[in-house]
Amino acid sequence: MDLRKLKTLIDLVSESGISELEVNEGEDRVRIVNAGSPAPAGQVVYANPAPVQAMQATPAAASAAPAPAVEEAPAETGFVARSPMVGTFYRAPNPESPDFVKVGDTVKVGQTLCIIEAMKLLNEIESEQAGVIKQILCENGQGVEFDQPLFIIA
Repeated sequence: MDLRKLKTLIDLVSESGISELEVNEGEDRVRIVNAGSPAPAGQVVYANPAPVQAMQATPAAASAAPAPAVEEAPAETGFVARSPMVGTFYRAPNPESPDFVKVGDTVKVGQTLCIIEAMKLLNEIESEQAGVIKQILCENGQGVEFDQPLFIIA
């Protein structure tokens, strides 16, 4: 993909107000993330082409989803486990299996809390702190953003 196309895509993301755009052209894959600054911000990484339409169709839903989590966070105090990546949140390894953790479960450092699927890879998210799960801030199958609160552990 040539630089003029990249510049055009970056300008499109900047002017349209969408937060992310992923494009696949042949073997070239581009993901552009709008950091919210006045100057166009772009980042090139490997990505899948399918989410492009979903990203354009749901920017309002993606920006609205973290708001309830922020409002709920003060209700419980403790360590906030956050998402290390953008992806899809899953509470269990597959639909037939029990959830990794439930509210009230005691967890230890390194214990799997959930899975986040990103770019067709399943990433196990482990607890960084021991304690009791006080609150689960995401629904199963929900899209999550980088640094979005997932669990409150006290």
